[in-house]
Amino acid sequence: MPADASSPIPAALDQLREQPEPRPEEIPGLLERLAEVPDPRDPRGVRHALAAVLALSACAVLTGATSLLAVGEWIADAPTCVLERLGIRRDPLLPGRLVPAESTVRRLLARVDGDALDRAVGRWLADRRPKAAGATGLRGVSVDGKSLRGAAKMHTEVP
Repeated sequence: MPADASSPIPAALDQLREQPEPRPEEIPGLLERLAEVPDPRDPRGVRHALAAVLALSACAVLTGATSLLAVGEWIADAPTCVLERLGIRRDPLLPGRLVPAESTVRRLLARVDGDALDRAVGRWLADRRPKAAGATGLRGVSVDGKSLRGAAKMHTEVP
């Protein structure tokens, strides 16, 4: 299913295209940041690292997956090179790698701490930010209403 043109994903992809190619040392940096997210599972019986499942889910969304079913399908068909880079283990009996099932991804994403995930991804993005503050020309804007209060009257003349 193609992503809706009005969704934030195409805008995010456009921003990523403008960025320089990631350096090899940046890829493990994302996994290290995702490893900071607390794992809500009991450590007994864990087959897949939380950071790897989160990274696979992010890859699926960035390639256009718009539902948990689509995320699970993308993970099942993920390229071997992606699985290798994310540290997904080889299957000891069959050729290929042991990827999490869609139901595993669904349950895990429902239980993960969203605020911790947001902080981890935010720190990784901050690490990628150019060091010079004015180099990008970007400006932060508050969208909570405080910066908008009175904005309509700001440029109009009162008779």
